[in-house]
Amino acid sequence: MTTRKHIHIGLSVAPTWLMNDAWRRDDSNVENVFSTDFFVEIAKRAEKAKIDFLFRPDTLFMKPEMIAGSPGFSSLDPTIQLAALAEHTSKIGLVTTASTTFYPPYIVARQIQSLNILSKGRVGWNIVTSLDGNENFGISEMPSSEDRYRQAAEFSDVVHKLWASYPSDAIIADRQTGTYGNPDALTRTDHHGEFYDVAGPLNTPAFGNGKVPLFQAGASPAGRDFAASVAHAIFAATPDPEVARELRSDLRERAASKGRDPDDIRILPGLNMYLAPTREEAREIFAQTHARMDPRRMIAKVKELIALDLTDHPMDARVTADMLPPADTVVRSKTHGDLVRRLIERDQPTVKDLLTRPEVMGSSHWIVVGTPEDAVNEIAAWADINAGDGIIALPSGSHKSVELFLDQVVPGLQERGLFRTEYSGHTLADHLGVK
Repeated sequence: MTTRKHIHIGLSVAPTWLMNDAWRRDDSNVENVFSTDFFVEIAKRAEKAKIDFLFRPDTLFMKPEMIAGSPGFSSLDPTIQLAALAEHTSKIGLVTTASTTFYPPYIVARQIQSLNILSKGRVGWNIVTSLDGNENFGISEMPSSEDRYRQAAEFSDVVHKLWASYPSDAIIADRQTGTYGNPDALTRTDHHGEFYDVAGPLNTPAFGNGKVPLFQAGASPAGRDFAASVAHAIFAATPDPEVARELRSDLRERAASKGRDPDDIRILPGLNMYLAPTREEAREIFAQTHARMDPRRMIAKVKELIALDLTDHPMDARVTADMLPPADTVVRSKTHGDLVRRLIERDQPTVKDLLTRPEVMGSSHWIVVGTPEDAVNEIAAWADINAGDGIIALPSGSHKSVELFLDQVVPGLQERGLFRTEYSGHTLADHLGVK
C-alpha cells in the first residue's frame, strides 16, 4: 500500500469563530476572548491532536465603527499571548506575527528569540508588511507594495544577523574560573542599509541552532519574490484548488531560481470551516453569521478591493469583465482584489450574488460549509492533486467549529494516513521538516 504524504496543519487562534454575527451565539464564549484560560484550553486540545502549530495573525490598527457589531480587530498582542500559551504546552509550535513596516528589527529579533527560549524552540515568525496602521507609527502614507517588500527583505536580513550575533555556545557559565561567556563568540552586526542602521549584537542568546521557521502571506509579484527568498511556509489565500496549484508551482519555481530547494517552501492555504453535525445546520450557521451584512458596506468593500463602484447598479444587474478597472489600478490589497477580479471574469455574477460571495464577504480563503467528513474529503482531495502542503485552519461561525475540527476532522485525516498520530520532534522546525 502506498504511504500518503503527511500534510501540515496549523490552527489560527485569531479567533475567527467570532467574526460578523457569530459572537452572538449562546456558545460563542465571547466574554472570554481576552482570557488566557480560554486559549490555554484550545492550545492544549490542539497539542493533543498533534497539530503542527498555533498561528496568531495580527493587525496594528482599529476602526472604532467596527466594534458596533462585532469584535473587529480587537486583540491581544500576539507574542505576549503566545508566551502565555508556551507555559501550558510542550510540543506544539507557536507562530507569532510582526510587521516589518512598523517595528524596529532589533525589537522583533529580541522578542522572537525570547519566545523561542521560553518555548524551547517552538517559535515561528509570520512576516507581514501590513496593509494599514501607518498613522499609528508616524507614517503619513503607506509605502507601495514594492517598497514594503524591499524593506521587508532588508529587515529579515538584519534580524537573521542579530540572531547569529549571540550564539548559544557563547555562554560557558564556568563557576570555577569565573567565566560566564566568551566575548569573542559575539559579533557586531554593523548593518548599514537603505532602511536600517543596526550595530548589534543582540542581547538575547539564540536557542540551540537558532533556526526559526519563517511564514509569509504575500501573493503579489513582489510578495511572491520575497516569500520565495526567505519563507518556509506560505499562509495562502486560495479559494479554489486551481489557484492553489498555480501559487504552489510558481513559488516553487521562484525558490529554485534563487538557489533554494523547492521542497523547503510549504504552501498552507487558509481554510474557513463552518462545521456542524449536518450540512443543513452548517448552512444555517453560515447564514446566521452573515445575516446582518449591510449591502452598502459590501459595495464599499468591492470598491476598496477592485476600485469598482457598484452604488448605482441594480441588484439583478450582471457584473462583467469589461466593467473592471485596469489591472494595475492601485487598491488596498492586490492579493484579495485579484481573487475578486477572477471571480467576476469567470462567473459574471449579479451584484446581489457578488455581494454575498465568500471572496467579498470574507477574507478570500478556501471555505467549507458542512460536516467534519465534508472537510476531511475536501482536504484530502486538495492533497491528492498537490494543491498545497497542508492547511491553516480558520474555524468559523461557531466555537463548535473549533471542537469539531480538533475532535473529528483531524482524526479523520489521521485515519486516511494524511496526518501524524504522534510528534516526532520537539521544535517547530522538526514538525515542518525545516533543516
